[in-house]
Amino acid sequence: MIKRPSPQPPDRPQGIGASLTRKEDARFMHGRGEYVGNIRMVGMLDVAFVRSPIAHGHIVGIEKPAGLEHAVYTHGDLDGVQPIVANSALPGFKSSEQPVLARGKVRQVGEMIAMCVAATRAEAEDIAAQVFVDFEELPAVVDMLDARREGATLVHDHWGDNVFLETFVDVAAATASETDLDEIRKNAPIRVQRTLRTSRQSMAPMEGRGVVAHWDKRLAQLVVYTSAQMPHINRTGLAQCLGLDEGQLRVIAPDVGGGFGYKGILLPEEVCCGWLAMRLERPVRWLEDRREQLTANANCREHDYDITAYAARDGRLIAVECEATVDSGAYSSYPFSACLEAAQVGSILPGPYKMDRYRCRTWSVATNKPPILPYRGVARTGVCYAIETMMDAIAVAAGLEPHEVRLRNLVEPHEMPFDNITNKHFDSGNYPEAVRRAVAAIDLPAVRARQRRGEPDGRRIGFGIAVFCEQGAHGTSVYHGWGIPMVPGREPAVLRLTPDGVLEVRAGVHSHGQSMETTLAQIAHDVLGIDTDRVRVVLGDTGVTPYSTGTWGSRSIVMAGGAVGQAAKELKERLLKIGAWLLKAPVDNVTWQQGAAVGPDGARCTLGQIAHTWYLKPQLLPPDVDPRGLEVATSYQAKRDTGTFSYACHAVVVAVDTALGLTEILDYVIVEDGGVLINPMVVDGQVYGGAAQGIGTALYEAMPYSEDGQPLASTLADYLLPGATEVPPIRIEHMETPAPYTEFGQKGIGESGAIGSTAALANAVNDALRPLGAEVTRLPISPRAVLEAIAQAAAARADVAKGVPA
Repeated sequence: MIKRPSPQPPDRPQGIGASLTRKEDARFMHGRGEYVGNIRMVGMLDVAFVRSPIAHGHIVGIEKPAGLEHAVYTHGDLDGVQPIVANSALPGFKSSEQPVLARGKVRQVGEMIAMCVAATRAEAEDIAAQVFVDFEELPAVVDMLDARREGATLVHDHWGDNVFLETFVDVAAATASETDLDEIRKNAPIRVQRTLRTSRQSMAPMEGRGVVAHWDKRLAQLVVYTSAQMPHINRTGLAQCLGLDEGQLRVIAPDVGGGFGYKGILLPEEVCCGWLAMRLERPVRWLEDRREQLTANANCREHDYDITAYAARDGRLIAVECEATVDSGAYSSYPFSACLEAAQVGSILPGPYKMDRYRCRTWSVATNKPPILPYRGVARTGVCYAIETMMDAIAVAAGLEPHEVRLRNLVEPHEMPFDNITNKHFDSGNYPEAVRRAVAAIDLPAVRARQRRGEPDGRRIGFGIAVFCEQGAHGTSVYHGWGIPMVPGREPAVLRLTPDGVLEVRAGVHSHGQSMETTLAQIAHDVLGIDTDRVRVVLGDTGVTPYSTGTWGSRSIVMAGGAVGQAAKELKERLLKIGAWLLKAPVDNVTWQQGAAVGPDGARCTLGQIAHTWYLKPQLLPPDVDPRGLEVATSYQAKRDTGTFSYACHAVVVAVDTALGLTEILDYVIVEDGGVLINPMVVDGQVYGGAAQGIGTALYEAMPYSEDGQPLASTLADYLLPGATEVPPIRIEHMETPAPYTEFGQKGIGESGAIGSTAALANAVNDALRPLGAEVTRLPISPRAVLEAIAQAAAARADVAKGVPA
């Protein structure tokens, strides 16, 4: 017998602003979730891939094992399958084709060369182990700065260099008193420069990628179950690669165990499994193991910044110039392209700060490593680290506390809405107040007093702060400007009442931890008064949901929430007219209250009664009833499509052991403003989870490579993730400034926690090390990095004592 979740108390708050218990938890906590790995089909076969053991080389030959040739497929077998292509629309972009099985050449460790199929995964892996590939190994280009140099090994021979794209931004503020950069360089009282580096990371969702594909003979349709954030976009990409029309493809993303951007691309494994299911007319499955996830598939966040900031003596920021390089890996991933990160760096680096002059040049560079993907926070995590490091450096040079220099440069609330130097339109908020609240909550005077006293165990205390804005729910104009091949438009939603009064909400976004089944139901309740237990949210199936670019970019609650809200309002108007007729009252005298039409005498006609009448007793309907009935399809776009701007201030206190290099987080405060919070408990969960990932970026996570392109962290014993003991209790304080352009005043906030945490922690560690003259300028801040910085500072002091020039 299937147990249904127990209804919650009827008097509980359910609408916008309520910390409603998640509807999803009933199945997740009782083991009723359905992931790709849970799907079983009659006659299903398993797939394993032969992957390249080298980073760069020509394929001289491939030998299939004798007697098993029928179970092994290589590029030459895939009739008509097209490579994955994701071209940026930005001028100068160099296109790369990613064959789903390697053709002639491999460009990264883990690139797929052959597909093996058998009754079980173990048997398929045994066959894969017998496939012999003869390589002519080539030198690998592993470091992105080396890849830019003249004469470097070419990843794509026909390019002539290794640069996917170069961008350049050079702007001055309209109110600037001085815009000549040479004069600013010459005359600025404060000039600070840093070379900063972030390490390549591997996203690590609890559930890896997975695919189950089968050919539906009755419908002549390929059905693909995949762990994906953007099922409609995957369908479009699959159709292009397989030569099918999209009506011949149905993509279903069931429950998804974490996405973070990793599940936002079209996979060559999806294309291969789709082709094989059609070829064999049997279901086939591939489930990613952790080694494949760590070493073969897309990585993220490898940036290099050469950045200089100029400021007045009082700490006011005058100008910033930067050269930023992003390691984009071997291929351009569909649909975001290889250049989304770097294109964003150029436009978002100024952050929430005012300045007179800004110049930034970026390079998206090809290397013999997996393609880069937009991980949670996308470019913002690195950008925040870069600009916030400079703000601390200015504070030191000006003799100010870190928060004081920020307060002198942040956009003020009376200036909102505000267009910054790169024309980012900050819609609302009080950024300085977030800083003041965070500093007060962390009790900075007490932290400084503790620093002066010193710790009994000899550790050094450090305070760090980071301020940022998160542009979320960006629309058509923004992504068109960034040149990605998939540009979002209006966001659709479909609402339909069933004869028993249950509301079905069908949306094209998908949930992989964002609690969309709960929050979309809360929006429907807020408009219609329907109990959230009687709202059924349907997501993730291209066969029954409207076309959408999916869940990414902190857009879902703004865009899909807005669409559901507008559709619910339109449905309410139709319900009111029918209800008024049934109540025998003029519609102008009838109101909608708590899920029912209420007449002037207090008589009620409930939503369920209206639905029952529409479907089963149409003879009772008014003669001029709206023929569109009780199903509403609509699409939503905010009043401005430039995105919402949530923002936050992260403040942390750390203790650094200068003997062992270990960093412990002692206190952590986040003051954030996500506009109107649909469900504050859900927002807290998003901020906590994002901060944990930012802590990983700051202190633990790195995917190192050898000189010949071998990934050196192929298991979770080598690739360090923060766990419960590394993530401290985080105190969150909310500021709710309604967004002026969205349906309910909500802002995107799904990535917020991951953006500011890294910069705040880096600044805190460097604050602790400052008395030693040491500074860490590369992430993660590992014990080794701390000890090396201390040793370098000691050596520099020794040189000064000896009179050796710096």
